[in-house]
Amino acid sequence: MFDFDFAVAGGGPAGCSAATRLAQHGYSVVLFERETFPRFHIGESLLATTNEALEAIGAVDKIVAAKFPVKWGARLVTHDGRSGRGVNFAEVSEVKRPQTYQVPRAEFDRLLMERAREVGVDVREATRVTAFEIAADAATVDFANGVPGRVRVRALVDATGRQGLVARKLGLRTDEPLLANIAIFSHYKNVPRLPDGNPDDIRIVARNDSGWYWLIPISAELMSVGVVLPKNLFMQMPEGTPEERLDRALADTPAVAELMKDAQREWPVRVEKDFSYSAKTYAGDRWILAGDAGSFLDPVFSTGVSIAMESGIEAADALHRAAKRDDFSARQFTAFSRRQRKRFRTFRRFVIGFYTPQFRDLFFKPNPPHRLFRAVVTVLAGRWNASLRTRLLNHFFFALVALQKRYAITRPLFRRGRGAGYPS
Repeated sequence: MFDFDFAVAGGGPAGCSAATRLAQHGYSVVLFERETFPRFHIGESLLATTNEALEAIGAVDKIVAAKFPVKWGARLVTHDGRSGRGVNFAEVSEVKRPQTYQVPRAEFDRLLMERAREVGVDVREATRVTAFEIAADAATVDFANGVPGRVRVRALVDATGRQGLVARKLGLRTDEPLLANIAIFSHYKNVPRLPDGNPDDIRIVARNDSGWYWLIPISAELMSVGVVLPKNLFMQMPEGTPEERLDRALADTPAVAELMKDAQREWPVRVEKDFSYSAKTYAGDRWILAGDAGSFLDPVFSTGVSIAMESGIEAADALHRAAKRDDFSARQFTAFSRRQRKRFRTFRRFVIGFYTPQFRDLFFKPNPPHRLFRAVVTVLAGRWNASLRTRLLNHFFFALVALQKRYAITRPLFRRGRGAGYPS
């Protein structure tokens, strides 16, 4: 009756995780990826909880063998370099393995695809999904790789990222107007690493307005360096080429200008709109969304790969449960959709907060209350479904953010006013 049990559209972390997990459950799976790997993707700073997803699909040994730069947390720095502090995942008791990695996504994604092949997934690169149809008894997927073809499957996993194969066709996308941001970035040599025991941790440098910078070591030589600007702030920049815009941005913040004074750009400068969105629902009759196909959040807290892999694995497990009942109707995926919404909303609260000066005043404060900050770090390490105690402490943190807006309970560190470009 079926060419394969399941089809997966998209070969990024979400698609490979879903396909691998389905194959581990004993199903036949075909995965369509429109590009040929390895392909360029912006370097990524992984969260600690990604280790659990890698373990679930049996990819830990591959990632360890790749010897990616080791990450234990982050370093927070203000625009003038005078304030900020470290973020150490090892202090979080709710994370099983705190040490994680900074990865060049081209190689990381290739390793995940290699793992999918190892467990028997039929991986078809340079193959574009052109259409799909859902019927009562099957899903059909049309594809093209020089010659058009079609497969008939029990259900479809959409992991096509921002392309949003299913979400766009069914009108499921819901934009986040407070997170309409633009990223400008490249890769550089000769950028100094951190001077202490965790030299390869990510640095997050806050501008004195609503923007921020990332500095991520992705190899022994290269540093991924970029600036993220809310659309309001980006529109205030003088006209220029992407190179000119990035050079100006790196030069106008003292803490970053000092780090980049001897840097040598090794890659073309790229500009991306990282506008955030979610979905009205994450599953329906014989289809399910994973990773960016369902939702995308601003990259400030590096949640992308973690969300992608977790949701891919959860999609596969939901399909496994549906298969045992031989029922792929939308009601079988209610719990899956609920979980995706809850994860998105938990991280969204912190990301929305980051683009307010009051949140930043507290977040970059040099010596915050230890237990309170540890609760914040627990979520930022990826543990979005934290313990009740941690959730209550985070509610208290956001209460302090609200007080900071009204009473300035700690010294303001960042510009206010319309010129600072905060979303509204």
